[in-house]
Amino acid sequence: MKSIISFVIRYIPRPILQTVSPLAMKILSQLNRGKEVTCPVCDHSYQKFLPYGRIARENALCPNCLALERHRLMWLFLKEKTNFFTAPLKVLHIAPEHCFIKRFEALPNLNYTTADIESPLAKVKMDVHAIPFPDNTFDVVFCNHVLEHVDDDILACTEFNRVLKSDGWGILQSPVYPLKATLEDKAITAPAERERLFGQRDHVRKFGKDYATRLRRSGIQIEENQFVKEIAAEKVRQYALAPDEILFICRKGI
Repeated sequence: MKSIISFVIRYIPRPILQTVSPLAMKILSQLNRGKEVTCPVCDHSYQKFLPYGRIARENALCPNCLALERHRLMWLFLKEKTNFFTAPLKVLHIAPEHCFIKRFEALPNLNYTTADIESPLAKVKMDVHAIPFPDNTFDVVFCNHVLEHVDDDILACTEFNRVLKSDGWGILQSPVYPLKATLEDKAITAPAERERLFGQRDHVRKFGKDYATRLRRSGIQIEENQFVKEIAAEKVRQYALAPDEILFICRKGI
């Protein structure tokens, strides 16, 4: 199973995966019923979650809603630490995830906009380097596992900062590696070489421990939030969270 999933993730284009994966997962979910782990996003339980990743991580993917460890942590953070589910908020969600879209669209308090340059799940065709909305439009911006793909991550964050309201906030997750500094070389365009250096054929950089510091160059504020450390160990196990995952919370900067 792990090798099949790794192959599919590596070679099948993301828009195709986003379209067909829910159907495949419905079959797998019926084969994995149990009570050992629970997804807080969809409230379904299983013997264990499915493996996921190019180097497949065990117990990662919820076969019902397709939430991964980071999505389950983000959901819990939104529920426990924010007013996301109750306040009237205007939200921009870039490259929206399957597990969130319908749930966020159903929230009556949200004015919810999904956007991306290629995702078939997004309703607005948009380049993050030139967001087609006025200054101070959104209360919340989500952009997860996108900045490692874009030509200019700093320009993208400048745009997030611009469209956020004065008290706006967001979550900007990306893979962060145990490197002192982000690895980037714009001269590298060959997919195989990008995979070797950056971890994936469509990645243009590999973020290091300077991720937050780097994004702050855009003017946006970044908090390295360790909310997962506040969650009881039993819940971390039950929800199959990554115990060291950092949430990168952004706020409107000057």
